[in-house]
Amino acid sequence: MLSEKDVSAGIPSSTTDAHGSQKGSGLRGKLNKVVLAYSGGLDTSVIVPWLRVNYGCDVVCFTADVGQGVMEMDGLEKKAKDSGACQLVVKDLKEEFVKDYIFPCLRAGAIYERKYLLGTSMARPVIAKAMVDVAKEVGADAVAHGCTGKGNDQVRFELTFFALNPDLKVVAPWREWEITGREDAIEYAKKHNVPVPVSKKSIYSRDRNLWHLSHEGDILEDPANEPKKDMYMMSVDPEDAPDRPEYLEIGIVSGIPVSLNGREFSPAALLTKLNEIGGENGIGRIDMVENRLVGMKSRGVYETPGGTILFAAVQELESLTLDRESIQEKDRIALKYAELVYAGRWFDPLRKAMDAFMKEITETTTGSVTLKLYKGSVTVVARKSPYSLYREDISSFENGEIYNQADAAGFIRLYGLPTRVRAMLEKGI
Repeated sequence: MLSEKDVSAGIPSSTTDAHGSQKGSGLRGKLNKVVLAYSGGLDTSVIVPWLRVNYGCDVVCFTADVGQGVMEMDGLEKKAKDSGACQLVVKDLKEEFVKDYIFPCLRAGAIYERKYLLGTSMARPVIAKAMVDVAKEVGADAVAHGCTGKGNDQVRFELTFFALNPDLKVVAPWREWEITGREDAIEYAKKHNVPVPVSKKSIYSRDRNLWHLSHEGDILEDPANEPKKDMYMMSVDPEDAPDRPEYLEIGIVSGIPVSLNGREFSPAALLTKLNEIGGENGIGRIDMVENRLVGMKSRGVYETPGGTILFAAVQELESLTLDRESIQEKDRIALKYAELVYAGRWFDPLRKAMDAFMKEITETTTGSVTLKLYKGSVTVVARKSPYSLYREDISSFENGEIYNQADAAGFIRLYGLPTRVRAMLEKGI
């Protein structure tokens, strides 16, 4: 825990306070204390007084540091106080996020609908788990989030709450209140004396963590529109990237990245460094239309520079260490693994069982991969492993003791027997 601030000073003891919040039972019932997933933005700022008015409760604002950046963390204590929260709790989850959520997905090769590297999907369960822990610490009887009723995140948060503490009540204001958009939220903030320094102009909806940065909304809502160049924040335009390639060597132990150019880093530090290098070379931009869990399609643009580099490295090393059947089965299971993570089922027994398989199958995926980064592209140029199944003496075009090319004739006759039998049937032979 980085900080825990009591910000309740100055709230009047009358039936309503400066934010219009009621003491005792609220308009929609009574809760004692609610832990709110809090970012300090417009939505979560107005949720604080809304909870107090409608449920007559104390509100504990909780912010998880998952690598969204210093600017998004600045001033949260004052914002929480100004919104009427009784307490602000901030936890640094970066190392846990990368070690226990990102790296297992990376080892599994989990990717959703051919492109999406699950940046937001992986972050929600680690945040929701921490909220459950905080609720226990502060004696809260409910949790709340600012997810809309149209998105995936409401499911991801709430399935985690259900899995870890089914006794907690869950409040989702966007499914209850009359606020329908940004302008309504701004008016509500003004009515309840919540200072929110925003304009009514439409902007991108973004989600940032140590793995990625997502962009939605504004002109992106039309899939025919090309993203604007100035929208990107983690990566330079590939056209503007350096004219010389940059080479990296990623060290991997049992399917988990551990080093860069021979130097070991902690999980979060390694990803941070690769984000910087990848961003400078225009790596990791994805523009896709995906199928949301709730049934609709949505268009999003993702920047995942470090993740794209690591994904390429781990997959490539498997080409040396896994046999054909293992790779095919791993890839098959990875599709379901990605679907479970995308759908918020991180704590399901099935996901845990699949993770045990992934850990076992990649036990010997140890070695290093050298990559060339150049103007948005990631190219593998070398790979090596002490557990490599590649044998030059076998793969060479020259005859050797282990592989006799003459043996291939009998293999082909047997392997091709079904093909020959079908052709004979068709020809009446």
